[in-house]
Amino acid sequence: MSNKSLSTRRRKNATAVKMVGSLVGTFRRAAGLTQRALADEVAVDEETIASVEQGRRTLKPDLAAQLDELLDTKGALSVALENMPEIDLFPRWAEEYIDLEREALALSWYDNQVLPGLLQTPAYARAVFLNDVPALTEAEIEQRVAARTERQEILERPEPPTVSFVISEVTVKDRLGGSEVHSEQLDRLRELAGLPSVTLQIMPVGRGFHAGLSGPFILVETPDHQRVGYVEGQLHGRMVADPDEVSVLERKYAMLRSQALNPQESKSLLDRLLGDS
Repeated sequence: MSNKSLSTRRRKNATAVKMVGSLVGTFRRAAGLTQRALADEVAVDEETIASVEQGRRTLKPDLAAQLDELLDTKGALSVALENMPEIDLFPRWAEEYIDLEREALALSWYDNQVLPGLLQTPAYARAVFLNDVPALTEAEIEQRVAARTERQEILERPEPPTVSFVISEVTVKDRLGGSEVHSEQLDRLRELAGLPSVTLQIMPVGRGFHAGLSGPFILVETPDHQRVGYVEGQLHGRMVADPDEVSVLERKYAMLRSQALNPQESKSLLDRLLGDS
């Protein structure tokens, strides 16, 4: 959604951690050992082995070397650990949402802090990540901008998802990154608002009512027509699968759409802002 993402400078790539953990489990089962038996062999507790295999704990180099020898892996675990990337493209807790986004039939997205990631230009995305606290490294910023830009390819597919956005007028007018970045971002918003598969609505300032005061969220329709939600806070996000909770988000989104400018009014506002930029 936004730039509210955890710094990953001090930990390994979460996807790679899960991959190495899966390898440990595969080699263990091939050797005919239970998690408890393997733990006894390398003098650690069973929970350590379980956590490593499930990707909840990073495999340590000394334990990798022990497992390579015990399980006769020809050094595979140590090599995999040594070559694990340091930077996550997405925070670990956002990966499930990103997977769903790639395959979604429809997305309904409300944001009031920054523009939704699927709408951001590379320059705007860079400005967003430059505001992260604690600060990201240049390498992290470049990788995250590239990952965010790559996600936008779903809007250009021959059969794209049906996507609805409700965004804040304040966010649209905010000159994050400077006037040049802002002007380019307005152009991009106007371009995307013209796509047949995209509906863009702007929530104007000065309303006496607002259904989105609790913060941003996304609704996803999956290929098997299930409806799930995603909400994000300062330090983490979570998927929402409980039907009652999803229903609350759906009702909030329906109300937001009725309170916001309609799509044509939103395009007209963008046109006026482009004329002033």
